[in-house]
Amino acid sequence: MLVDDHPLVRDGLRARLETIPHFKIVGEAGNATEAIEMANDRSIDLVLMDINLVGNNGITLTARFTKEHPNISIIMLSMHEKAEYVAQSIQAGARAYVLKDAPAEEIINAIESVTAGGVYFSSGLKKQTGMSTEVQILTQREQCILQSIATGKSNKHIANELGLSVRTVETHRLNIKRKLNIEGQADLIRYALNNVIL
Repeated sequence: MLVDDHPLVRDGLRARLETIPHFKIVGEAGNATEAIEMANDRSIDLVLMDINLVGNNGITLTARFTKEHPNISIIMLSMHEKAEYVAQSIQAGARAYVLKDAPAEEIINAIESVTAGGVYFSSGLKKQTGMSTEVQILTQREQCILQSIATGKSNKHIANELGLSVRTVETHRLNIKRKLNIEGQADLIRYALNNVIL
């Protein structure tokens, strides 16, 4: 689903994404009310969410989606490069943050990463978000779990969100610590906060 209050932006996104055979646009919304109605009404896997919506904002709407429709992944589209917007979006539940002036290829890459269970940031944001080069050695699944750790989620919460067993999440945590040479849980949480969203 495309959520943006500018019809021209939605038209551009639709035109580009409809060229990808395995992508299907199932709805468009120009405001929060329309977006919520469609999410309640239709089978949606992923939302491209504008951060600036008239009468609302994408971060607040993302938090609501995360609570009411946890199976829908959110990719935030924004003109804002500030780390605070990125952090707020991720904390609200977004799995990716893409700048609107980024090449269309980045939106496609973000969709592919998120649907594979990973996270994605526009290339120009990586320094600002603290997405260190070390994190790139992790698998997409491990990056996703590290993202969840940074937002304070428990193993059980992460397991439910990703459709995994708690034991599998614990194994991923161990692998992350081994790859990043981290000892304790507190150090892992500190690392996640410093190297993923801050």
